[in-house]
Amino acid sequence: MMTPGNGPTSGLAESEDLTHWQTLQVIARAVRFVKPFRSRFAVKIVLIVISLIPLLMLPWPVKIIIDNVIEGQPINEPLRPYPEALAPWMNALAGYSPYELLFIVIAFQAALFLLIGAFGTTGSERESTEGYLASGYDTASRTENEANSGFSLAGGLLGLFDFRWTMRLSQALNHHYRSQLFRRIETLPMPAFDDERIGDAVFRVMYDTPSITNASYRLLLTPITAPLHILMTVAIIGTLYGDHPELIYCALAFLPISFFATLPVAGSLRRMSGRSRKAGAAATSTAEEGMSNILAVQSLGGEENQKARYETDSWNSFSRYRDVFRLGLYAVLIGAIPGTLVGAYAYFIAIDAVIAGELSRGDFGLLTTYFFHIITSAQLLGGLWFSVQDSAAGLHRVFFLMDSPGEEDDPSLPSLTPIRQGLEIDKVDFTYPDGTAILKGIELRAEMGQMVALVGPAGAGKTTLAYLLPRFVGPTRGSVRVDGVDISGVNLSSLRDQMAFVFQETVLFDATVAENIRFGRGNATDEEVREAARIAEADSFIRELPEGYDTPLGRGGGKLSVGQRQRLSLARALVRKAPILILDEPTSALDPETEARFVSTLRSINRDRIVIVIAHRLSTIRSADQIVFIENGEIRERGSHPELLAKPNGRYQDFVALQSGGED
Repeated sequence: MMTPGNGPTSGLAESEDLTHWQTLQVIARAVRFVKPFRSRFAVKIVLIVISLIPLLMLPWPVKIIIDNVIEGQPINEPLRPYPEALAPWMNALAGYSPYELLFIVIAFQAALFLLIGAFGTTGSERESTEGYLASGYDTASRTENEANSGFSLAGGLLGLFDFRWTMRLSQALNHHYRSQLFRRIETLPMPAFDDERIGDAVFRVMYDTPSITNASYRLLLTPITAPLHILMTVAIIGTLYGDHPELIYCALAFLPISFFATLPVAGSLRRMSGRSRKAGAAATSTAEEGMSNILAVQSLGGEENQKARYETDSWNSFSRYRDVFRLGLYAVLIGAIPGTLVGAYAYFIAIDAVIAGELSRGDFGLLTTYFFHIITSAQLLGGLWFSVQDSAAGLHRVFFLMDSPGEEDDPSLPSLTPIRQGLEIDKVDFTYPDGTAILKGIELRAEMGQMVALVGPAGAGKTTLAYLLPRFVGPTRGSVRVDGVDISGVNLSSLRDQMAFVFQETVLFDATVAENIRFGRGNATDEEVREAARIAEADSFIRELPEGYDTPLGRGGGKLSVGQRQRLSLARALVRKAPILILDEPTSALDPETEARFVSTLRSINRDRIVIVIAHRLSTIRSADQIVFIENGEIRERGSHPELLAKPNGRYQDFVALQSGGED
């Protein structure tokens, strides 16, 4: 049983620093989420492979223009033999004049441009297809981009199809992953976020989950497509320029260079990314708190204070991300010096070969393009471990929540039959994991048709006692029974189906009045909704709203008074038709007239219910059948209002005297 202090209750505190082995475990677990989409990923791999083939053909038209059009070399007498797959096509052009070859090349380039949106030999002449939302250099907007990203190695018609396919795959994968986390959060126990601002959980759902896109694409696509691209390019270079193997060795040298340049800083990147995300979550939390409590901020003149808090958290978020970005620059600089030396060596070898007549000028352009093809793919492979570090930090934060102990409903347990008699709390203790005792030796009985009031000073354990009934928390010792059945041995959903709550802080949704009431029972009919509103004395003011029961309430029901919101909360609880109704300080914010009607309503509805009320106001509790006075986690006194007042020097008597000045 989940109890306060366990799992996320301890403040969602997890280690920011992962070892290399833990990082591997996190990434491997993330890749398993791809399983439902493996066929889509297979299609993506096929599309990338198809895109590689025309990319390898891009430099050849430029070679023809240089060697055969400009310099007039016969196309069927190349300085070096063509690859076997290309030779028949090149020899077929032998009878054409230089001008005719030029027009053929232009037509070929136009076809390539239509197909893949590319022409020429350099990256600036190749139009890859990408789609991202506008974003800045912060974790939140970047990762939201990843959730909607689409990309392709090609442009044109092929790139358009590949782009659309990838974007839908990105969104489907993130939707699956994000929904899994949200469902997990929904199963966390009620006290789970008592010690943690909800903004952190929002940040994890919205901005940490897209890490799976970057990690999955890099881990599943790069190890397949990058080596394939290298092998295909090396095969062409080996066929054409096998007598200069040092050129291939130079290109392949970028693989270890990029690997050793990023490996020393990979762990630092992972740690800095975790801190950046934590700082972003803090900024999100501050913004969420400020906007949710805007009325309190304005009424207390706290605008400047709240502004200063947000500015501090926001600036810290950007500062932390700059640390991540700066570390990436360091990795580039570490690899730049040896990379430049290797590239310069290969360049001079190629130049010397051209001067010596071993390579044509067209060959030089062709070789240079293929050389950069190998460098790009080698860098992708060498920097793979480095590139997934940022994703690992976000994935770890998500998996921490997913692994937090939640409420598990065992379907094999028997369902609780409709409550007919009552409930019993038998010698119950409740202690936090840190050893703090909250409840001690609680014994309480309540029968159907009774109203029981829990009274006592703040922190006495009243709410914790009420949380025992729906198993929001479980007793450390003792048992809770309903109709003689221990609730720990019944199906959780069947237990909570028979309970309804009205909390001190009313919770209304940005929906219509009817939808807010029906939230208590989704299949309630319109008549049942109106009947619950009539019993809760809400029907009259609802009918006066502009659209009656179809009136949108806005965020938090801001269009209604405190009393109206409270009555809607009661109607939502009543529509459940649950035999146990629990109310936590339901009248603390009501005026005397509204409170009197509310208490009268409670007395009228408890004939076929057990009503548990946590309250401090005498006008609410004096009519209860049983008043239980709790202090320091123990029941000090119990009885009706007159019975407890009759006890000399009683704790309840002192409680009443403090509120009424000696009058009962």
